[in-house]
Amino acid sequence: MQALTLIEPGKLTLCDTPAPGDAPAGWAKVVVRNVGVCGTDWHALHGRQPFFSYPRVLGHELGVEIVQVNSAESPLVAGDRCAVEPYLNCGKCIACRAGRGNCCTDIRVLGVHVDGGMRQFMLVPLHKLHRANDLSFEQLALVETLAIGCHAVSRAKVQSGQNVLVVGAGPIGLSVVPFVRAAGAKVAVADLSPGRLAFCQTHMGADAVLVADESLGANLQTFYGGDLPTVVFDATGNPRSMSRSLELAAHGGRVVFVGLFQGDLTFNDPNFHRRELTLLASRNALPQDFSRILELIRQDKVQTDPWITHRAALDEFPAKVEQWQQPDAGLIKAMLTVK
Repeated sequence: MQALTLIEPGKLTLCDTPAPGDAPAGWAKVVVRNVGVCGTDWHALHGRQPFFSYPRVLGHELGVEIVQVNSAESPLVAGDRCAVEPYLNCGKCIACRAGRGNCCTDIRVLGVHVDGGMRQFMLVPLHKLHRANDLSFEQLALVETLAIGCHAVSRAKVQSGQNVLVVGAGPIGLSVVPFVRAAGAKVAVADLSPGRLAFCQTHMGADAVLVADESLGANLQTFYGGDLPTVVFDATGNPRSMSRSLELAAHGGRVVFVGLFQGDLTFNDPNFHRRELTLLASRNALPQDFSRILELIRQDKVQTDPWITHRAALDEFPAKVEQWQQPDAGLIKAMLTVK
């Protein structure tokens, strides 16, 4: 079978590799139909992805079809369409015992710690498959991206009527927006890219889009009637922006870091204490996030159509990498078809 392997930063190669054999007990063999290209993949291509080792088959945003099920009790059957929860957790550590397998002490994420889905066939634990035969494979491949935002909003306990700011209008920041809106909160999005802000206003239903420059704090207070936002999500993965986010939250507010970077973060402690802020990290997602998203898509409360701005076959992707990353490419989400 064919697989796209990132040999080292900048070197993405289509290889012929052996197809997996039969599924072991409790697992399924699946054929990969669509793979979303994530920020994790782009960072890995540039050698800037934490928790990563080379060589690696990329891809953890997956729409798959089951080929074989090895379980007498599973309701899943061959032919089922599924989204994949790509976080392989141990089930035994303190986080897993508390129902937080998303931050398992020995977590292995498909396409990061172990080979992912930019290949024709793979084996997946049955409990990591979320069936949705009424949705397209492209929709299923978008569920993991949406799950990042869904989990972050759940972590922040966003309530109806709150004022919220999302900093960073890339795919991760955009994934936060629909779940803030579903909670009944008012959401402003800040970014430096006019194109991304326009996309967010046109397609994501943000209440306001603001330039993330030095006037952002003042503009937020104008928009929110003199107040700063109660909850700030920083999805930039930029240390300067992340530190500044603590200055943009209201007294008694919450700041959630959805993006991450390789390095240490510093911030002004008197400002942090004076406001009595709550600082949260958000990593991956939980099974209930996947189930909720599938239902919201079915109800047309989460729209998937605007997300995919670029498409290619799996074997075309290496030739598209440079072109798609140009500033004028308008990339939001690239979707690969596996043949």
